Formats: sequence, C-alpha cells, structure tokens
Amino acid sequence: MKTEFTADQRANPIIQEIEDNLRKCVHCGFCQSDCPTYSVLGDERDSPRGRIYLIKDMLEQGGAPNPEIVSHIDRCLSCLACMSACPSGVHYQHYIDHARAYVEEHHQRPWIDGALRVVLAVILPHAGRFRLALSLAKIVKPVAFLFGSKLAAMINMAPAHIQKPTLTVGSKIYPAEGVRKKRVALMLGCAQKVLRPSINEATIRLLTRLGCEVVVSKDVGCCGALTHHLGKDDAARDFARANIDTWIREIEGKGLDAIVINAAGCGTEVKDYSYLFKEEADYREAAQKISDLSKDISEIIADLELPSSGVANLPAVIYHDACSLMHGQGITESPRQQLRRAGFSVVEIPDRHYCCGSAGSYNLLQPEMAGQLKDWRISGIDDVLSESSAQILVTGNIGCLVQLASGTDIPIVHTVELVDWATGGPIPDNL
Repeated sequence: MKTEFTADQRANPIIQEIEDNLRKCVHCGFCQSDCPTYSVLGDERDSPRGRIYLIKDMLEQGGAPNPEIVSHIDRCLSCLACMSACPSGVHYQHYIDHARAYVEEHHQRPWIDGALRVVLAVILPHAGRFRLALSLAKIVKPVAFLFGSKLAAMINMAPAHIQKPTLTVGSKIYPAEGVRKKRVALMLGCAQKVLRPSINEATIRLLTRLGCEVVVSKDVGCCGALTHHLGKDDAARDFARANIDTWIREIEGKGLDAIVINAAGCGTEVKDYSYLFKEEADYREAAQKISDLSKDISEIIADLELPSSGVANLPAVIYHDACSLMHGQGITESPRQQLRRAGFSVVEIPDRHYCCGSAGSYNLLQPEMAGQLKDWRISGIDDVLSESSAQILVTGNIGCLVQLASGTDIPIVHTVELVDWATGGPIPDNL
C-alpha cells in the first residue's frame, strides 16, 4: 500500500511502525468476508481494508479527523477476525488501537457521546462502582426509554439479579491439593467479579484440585482493555503498571509458573503488555516477562492431568468461540478437548463464526450493530439446538456469556465451570 507520510511524520517511531504495517496490505480483500460489520452493512468503509485506508488518510492529513471517519472507526469491534484471515500478516490490532487513541486526542465528540465514554471508563474497570451502577440501573429500568437510545441500552443490559461477592476481599493464597505442581497467580478481572463471580470460584477449585497453588492479590485490578479500546491509552497503561508491579513482586518473592486469566478479553490485553510498553525503558522488560507468563485458563488445564469425571451422563454442549480467544490468542481446540476429556459431548455451530457483538463495551456504545450480531449468532445456535441433543451453551469470555444470555433461554456457562463440575465441583447455579 502506497503511503504519503511527511519526513517529519516518519521521524515518529509510531508512524514508522504503522507505515511498515500498512505496506504489508496487498488489497486482497480476504478480510472482507470475515468482518462482522462489513457482513451486516456491506460498506467497504466498515471493513478492515476500508478502515485501513481511512485511518491512513486520517494520520497522513493530521489534525482533527473527519467525523465520518470516526464513525467507521467506532463501528469496529476489534474482533480481530481479519487478522486470522489476512495472508500478509497485517497487524490490525495495533493499527486500530492507535487510531482510537488518535481520535481520542484530536476529535471533539458530541457531549453526550463523550460523557458516556467517560462514565464507562470511570465505572466499568472498578468492581465496586460497577456493582453500584448495576443496582441503580435495576431501579430505573422501567423508565429507561426516557434516557435516550444509548443510555437506555446500557440500563437494559443490567441483569435482573446481581450475585453477591463470594471470595474474600484482599490478597489470599489457596494451597494446592496433594503435591504442588505449579504456583500461579489468578487475575479475577473487574466486570466478571460482579457479573459472574462463580467463574473465579470454579477456577480456584479446579486449579487447586489439579495441583496448583493459586495466588490472588488485592492489588491486581482491571487489565486495561476497557479503557484501551476507548482510546484512553494513558489510563490503560496505569492499570497495566499496577498489575505488572504486583506480579513482578510475586515473581521476585516466591516465584510464579504462570499468570492465569479466565476472561478471554483480558487475556488478549495482558499478553500484549509487552507491546504496550515497548517504548518505555523502565517497564519494557517487566512487561515482556508478564506477557510471557500469561496463560488462558484452558492453556494451564492442558498442561495438567484432568481426573476422571465423577458425574454420569453429562449433557451435550454447544461451544461458542470468543473472538478474543479465537483470533486474539489463537486458541480454539484446547477448550473443546478439555470439555471432551471431562466427559461432555461438544456440538459445533456449523455456520461461519461471527462476533456475538459484545466486544468489551461495544454493545453499550453501538447497541444496534451489537444487537444484529447477537441475533445472527443466536440464530445459528437455535438451529443447532433444534437438530441436536445439546442442552448448554459454553464459552470462555464473560462478555460473550452476558451478551448471548440476553438473547436466549438456554443456560450459558464458562468452560471452567463445566470442567470443575465434572471433576468434583458443584453443578453451576444456572444448570
């Protein structure tokens, strides 16, 4: 792809990297058919190839971006399906992240849109504030229509029942059962702690049962993905630094074999800390160490030996690939293998995989597009339900779990909840 950056622009290392990345694009269009927004809208500007052109023009011209360009950037889900499809190795993830940061710095949004983004950045990464916000949303749900379409969508996403916190607040070490095989740190997440605390409980039970000592630190908070995808890079790095500092202290103390993450979106972000801090000499080495140690829960389970299932006649399940796990981390087969090893029959959704529309805070900021994508995914799931004996929908990401649960009555659980149940844990509450 031809670029026209000025000499002054090329002196910026970020622009140099972006230009190198852009020149990998050969305009083949393989990314088009895998892009959810292009599949719905059929607009080249809402495809990866189209956005690459728009962002290139925006950066070359400099200054405040055209509001129309911003709208196409905002409609990107960051599902990263385009990266899986691209034969040339264009790293779209870093490209779109930089575009969002540029828009955040140079574009003046309408005050309502800007205010909503500030509210999301201030509330979602903090479990206590998020729990309070959900409680307030439940109260005003009957009159949500009075708050405008976007805010009404946010209010209506609040669950009818908010689970009480179960794990004790503060740092804690959960000892391994039997011989200790690994010492791992568990990231509890932020939204997940509020929306489905049973996922963390199941993870701790399963890991300790499989011989892991599990370290939970009160100083580890949000991974930074929520603010990062809003273009607020400084806030994202602040969250990341706090986590890196805490884990490095643990590594230098008693050591860690892995940092376990059971929310796919968080895992993709933490594994990319090495890139986030590549220009910061003080954090570059530590960030790389944390990225190298970070593992999705399915990767850790794969290294350990699952005991035989203690539950007879386990039901068939439908597995939904979270985009952040499938495309962001390249993990597809491991969760399926573990479910089968645990005794579940896994039924596949035959149609092409598309994002469910959750995408972090995307379903709150782009409710119409998110709703269409959810309906597409639910339609495929309903077809499988009508033709198979499957009784449960399973996924590896809290965002997908909440998004899909808002469109179907089939019980939806996290992979680790099922594997925990099959190997000695309690049956998930919603089953």
